[in-house]
Amino acid sequence: MAAPLEIDVFWSFRSPWSYLATPRLRDWQARYALTVNFRPVYPLAIRTPEFFHNQHPQWLGYFLTDLMRCAEYLDLPISWPEPDPVNQYVDDDGVRQTGEEQPYIHRLTRLGALAAEQGDGIAFADEIARVIWGGTKNWHEGDHLAGAAARAGFDLAALDRQVEAEADRLEAVIEENQTAHEAAGHWGVPTCAFRGEPFFGQDRLDLLLWRLRQAGLSER
Repeated sequence: MAAPLEIDVFWSFRSPWSYLATPRLRDWQARYALTVNFRPVYPLAIRTPEFFHNQHPQWLGYFLTDLMRCAEYLDLPISWPEPDPVNQYVDDDGVRQTGEEQPYIHRLTRLGALAAEQGDGIAFADEIARVIWGGTKNWHEGDHLAGAAARAGFDLAALDRQVEAEADRLEAVIEENQTAHEAAGHWGVPTCAFRGEPFFGQDRLDLLLWRLRQAGLSER
């Protein structure tokens, strides 16, 4: 039997498009002889916050319209997270800025990198993203994240302890993911990479599946 095909998935916990893509990627790994290498990266708001400073005035309105209809089409609940995984504020000039203190996105991304090392990163991402983006207010409190992690087969408390002990090492892993992301040929998330070819966006997954089938993708 041929070895499973492999794809790299560059993904952000702050990206609603990553959230919308993840159930299909998780299903592919279960259904096909396919290894999904989950490679979390920091969102653009952390990596290059100035990216959002010069967008067209219509950008945000279209973004939200497209996001809501895509979620409806995919039959996935969606609501902007409360709190936002990235701490931002509006400055005196009315420009949204990224805050220096980031209590959520660093933890989430390090947890994702660790989950990828310990087993099924895409399952962890799917369950956590469903809580963050699916309408759970104060998703960071109580047992919301612990329950999501458990559904993916992880002990959140144990992961958190290891994240705290290995923060510098996990930051190096995330940095390596970001370097590989750029080398793959795109800067946005989600980006899937297969044999040197990037597929950016949840709306390119059908095209990626077509390419994988060309390469001999088979069901398990």
